[in-house]
Amino acid sequence: MPTELSLRPAAPGARAGRPAVAVLTLTSLAVAAFAVLPYLTSSLDTLARDDVGLAAGYAGAPPLVLAAFYVHVVAGGLALVCAPLQLWAGLRRGRPRVHRWVGRTYVVAVAVGGTSGLVLAPVNQAGLVGALGFGALAVLWLWTTWRGYRAVRAHDVGAHRDWMTRSFALTYAGVTLRLWTTGLVAAQALVLGDAVSPDAAFDRAYALVPFLSWVPNLVVAELVVRRRRRARERPGAVGHPPR
Repeated sequence: MPTELSLRPAAPGARAGRPAVAVLTLTSLAVAAFAVLPYLTSSLDTLARDDVGLAAGYAGAPPLVLAAFYVHVVAGGLALVCAPLQLWAGLRRGRPRVHRWVGRTYVVAVAVGGTSGLVLAPVNQAGLVGALGFGALAVLWLWTTWRGYRAVRAHDVGAHRDWMTRSFALTYAGVTLRLWTTGLVAAQALVLGDAVSPDAAFDRAYALVPFLSWVPNLVVAELVVRRRRRARERPGAVGHPPR
């Protein structure tokens, strides 16, 4: 028998958020496909010769680093596929079992991707800034996801949503990293023209993205969480005790 909550029409705020969820979903799936598939279909040496992604930085690396790199690519891609699916309210309400299994897959993907990210942080291509930025990203990715998992196990749905919002913001760094890098390289070409080589422009851009790729995301996530929390605490809201 449907519950009263499931029969309630979507709130105006929820309807307004659908385009944003659609954009997040499409960009996440696009990056998961185009950033992961090349590493699974060609060797690193071949990709390095074609100057694809980060292949040149890891071709010829020690076996442990290579293993961590491939594990991180696959697990991060899987997390990017799973995360936006969890944002769709229709899936949560209409297919709760699917929502739970996708969520479990996401938690495992983050656990594997975050751990391998910690292995890669010291050998990244951005030096000390990269080690600090990507290392902090990996730690926070693991921590927020664990807190979200613990919250839902304790049946605290509100805290679960809040922590998983933060976790997804960090997962989405896989998208924003590429957007920032592309934008910064293009800006240098526009301003400096032929005075900067493509390789130098990429190196300068990549020196900034270890923090740019996730700090703004987390700020936005925190604003969303606080707005949602205020809505939950408003008198008359579902689950709020009457005064």
